Amino acid sequence: MDLIQMGKKAAAAKYLLQNARTEQKNEALLAAAEALRGQEARILRANEEDLAAAAANGMRRAMQDRLRLDRKRIEAMAEGLRQVAGEPDCIGERMETMTRPNGLRIEKRRVPLGVVGIIYESRPNVTADAFGLCFKTGNAVILKGGSDALRSNAAITAVLREALSGCEVTPDAIQLITDPDRSVTQAFMRLSEYVDVLIPRGGAGLIRVVVENSTIPVIETGTGNCHIYVDETADLDMAVSVIRNAKTQRVGVCNACESLVIHEKTRRRLLPVLAAKLSEKKVEIRGDEPVREILPDCVPASEEDYAAEYLDYILSIKTVAGIEEAIAHVNRYNTRHSDCIITRDEAAAEKFLQEVDAACVYVNASTRFTDGAEFGFGAEIGISTQKLHARGPMGLKALTSYKYCIRGDGQIRE
Repeated sequence: MDLIQMGKKAAAAKYLLQNARTEQKNEALLAAAEALRGQEARILRANEEDLAAAAANGMRRAMQDRLRLDRKRIEAMAEGLRQVAGEPDCIGERMETMTRPNGLRIEKRRVPLGVVGIIYESRPNVTADAFGLCFKTGNAVILKGGSDALRSNAAITAVLREALSGCEVTPDAIQLITDPDRSVTQAFMRLSEYVDVLIPRGGAGLIRVVVENSTIPVIETGTGNCHIYVDETADLDMAVSVIRNAKTQRVGVCNACESLVIHEKTRRRLLPVLAAKLSEKKVEIRGDEPVREILPDCVPASEEDYAAEYLDYILSIKTVAGIEEAIAHVNRYNTRHSDCIITRDEAAAEKFLQEVDAACVYVNASTRFTDGAEFGFGAEIGISTQKLHARGPMGLKALTSYKYCIRGDGQIRE
C-alpha cells in the first residue's frame, strides 16, 4: 500500500476542506448519513463476514459485541452524522481579539488541525464518527482500523466516499488503510510529513505502541480502568443500580466500571445485594479479604486486578476505611478516564471531585455517560485521558487549533 500517495492526497484534501462552506459540509454530512441507511444491507453483509471470522478465531464475547453492527447501530452512526451537521461550525471562530498600544490588531482564530490519523480497534462505528467530526472541522482523515473489522470498515468508508463524490466534495476527505500488516502501521506512525496529529483509540497495548513509536504528535485516548467509590453515607439502592449499569450495560467499552471501592461500613449491607444483582449477568467478583469475608466464593484480588481494564464480566473490589484512602487508591490505579463517588455527603462529593485526577469525575451517576453524544457533542473522536491538548470526550473543538491573524498600518519594531 502506497502510504506516501495517501498522505499526498490527504494533504491536498485538507486545503480544500479548510475553505469549504458550512452549508456545503452540512449537506455532505446529511447525504452521508442517508447513504449509511441506504446501504445498510451492504454494510451488514461485510460485518457478518468479520463476525464469522472473529468467532472462528476465538474472539471473546465482549469483544465480538464491540465489533457487531445491526440496524440500530447503523442508524446511530447515521444519527451521529446528522447531529454533527446540526452543530455550529466552529472553524473561523474569533476566539479572542486585542489591540496593542502600537495599533496592531491581533485576532485569535480557530482553524483545522489539518490531516488527522486515527488508529483504532474492532469498533467499526468509529469509522463514521471519525469522518463526521473531522469533516465538519475541515480536517482530512486517514484511518487504520483493526484487522478484525477490516471488511466492515472498508464497506463504511466506500459508502462515505461515494456520498462525498455525489456532493462534488473530494472523497479523499476520508481514506482507509486496508493492509493489515504491522509494518504498514509502523510506517503510518512515521508519516509526519503529511499527518499533523495521530489519535490511537483502543486498548492499553495499542496506545503504548503508538506513543512509543510515532513521530507524529499523539493524543492518547481510550484506556479505561474506571472506578466507583461507595461512600459511608451512600444510598445503597442507588449504588447497586449505578454499579450494575456501569459494569454490565456494555462491558467492552472504555467507560465501563472495572474497579469498585467500598467503605468498610457499607460492605455487610451492600455486598450480598450487589453480588446477587451482578450474578444475573454472570459477573465474576475479585475482592480483598474484607470482601471475601462476606462473599467467600469470590476470587482473591491481586495488584494486577486493581490495575486491570478487563473489558469483560469481571469486577475488582477494594475495601477502604474512608474517603482519603479511597481517593489514594483511585489515583494510584485509575487511567485518568472516568471515576465516580456514590454519597449523600456534599463535602465528600466535593473532595472527590477536587482530588481525583481523571478527565471525568462523577457524583451519583454511571461512568457510562462519558461519551460525546451524552455530553451533547454529537459523535466523538474518542475520550482523551491526557491533559494536552484535549481532555475527556473529544468533540468538534478538540479537532481544531488556532492561529493569530495580525493587522497593521505599517508598524515596525524599534
